[in-house]
Amino acid sequence: MSLIPADNAVASVAALFGVAAAGFLMEKTRIGALLTGAVWAILFAILASNIGLIPQDSEGYSFVFRYFVPILIPLFLMKADLRKIFFETGRMFGAFLLAAAGTVIGAVVAFSLISLPDYETGVRTADMVSRESGAVGAFIATYIGGSVNYAALIDITGLAQADPDFVSSATAVDNLFSGLFLALLAVLPGISWIASRFVKRDHSQGEVIAEEGGKVTAATLAYSITFALVVVALGDLITAALSSQFGPGAGNWRYAIITVLALIPATAFPRVMARLHGGYEIGVALSFVFFAAIAAGADVVGLVQTAPVLILIIGILLLVHGVVVFGIGSLLRFSLPELITASNAAILGATTAPALAAAKGWKDLVTPGVLVGVVGYALGTVVATVVFQIWPG
Repeated sequence: MSLIPADNAVASVAALFGVAAAGFLMEKTRIGALLTGAVWAILFAILASNIGLIPQDSEGYSFVFRYFVPILIPLFLMKADLRKIFFETGRMFGAFLLAAAGTVIGAVVAFSLISLPDYETGVRTADMVSRESGAVGAFIATYIGGSVNYAALIDITGLAQADPDFVSSATAVDNLFSGLFLALLAVLPGISWIASRFVKRDHSQGEVIAEEGGKVTAATLAYSITFALVVVALGDLITAALSSQFGPGAGNWRYAIITVLALIPATAFPRVMARLHGGYEIGVALSFVFFAAIAAGADVVGLVQTAPVLILIIGILLLVHGVVVFGIGSLLRFSLPELITASNAAILGATTAPALAAAKGWKDLVTPGVLVGVVGYALGTVVATVVFQIWPG
């Protein structure tokens, strides 16, 4: 139970906006400036949901995931001239491949060190041994491509039917660590002894979201929102047509299609799109709400009580992922923002990567973040399925 009922969708969404607003306010204070508004929104949402102020699940959150997330992409990409960002995207592709490798290595290490017991008896059973390969595949999928790939592997491995309790625990752990990992990524640039170990590049002067001195008015806001909604609507029409022709698997390309539709006018008509002002600001605000919705689903107390082994496994997986990405990445001369965006795209998908990049002011990493996240959709299920098939047991 929570102070705001879970079945009150409007109040739940209002609470998320309140959390986002609190995040913006905190980053204006002397103490709050030590973190970022995105981090504060995540932390406030985790706290509020776990002390019963807001629900941990609500139809309102589903509304945010269903409608806010796809709209973020065209809002952030309406000025993404591909001709000006091609080189940066190439660098990000290499960083993302490193992040995907870090996920696979992390999963192999974590599941090799720790075995899954039966949660009720604490004993490792034959069923848990046989399902361990499914768990390995599921977490590799979600930490290369995101929830789309996770859902695909849950279906491919049969975990949803064989052990729904495990799937529930795994999903809850994923929600918890997604919020915490996102907060950690947002904090890293502010830790001087970490930031000093990476090559410095200015990512704030890109052409992706440059406003070119324009003024935000009611009309430009209406134009920007209209553009974003039309792109998403057209993307969904195309996705539905492809799904009817080639099967439901074509739905995995939804965000890729939306990305392409947003990039076409941004690249073909950059001067026209440059007149659309305010879309970036709307996108940042909605991204804070999105971060809060993710974090609100983390049941910290329940997870500590019911799935300690799974928490430890995913903790090790993400730790190894981080060591691989930021350790090897620094040797390969990637900047810290590039590695953060690539890791974000792998662990959380193509939606949070551009959102965090925009919130941090890394303008020339917004479009590359989306694009490598889309690559993750394509790679995640394939790589995870291969590991699932060859995993012993």
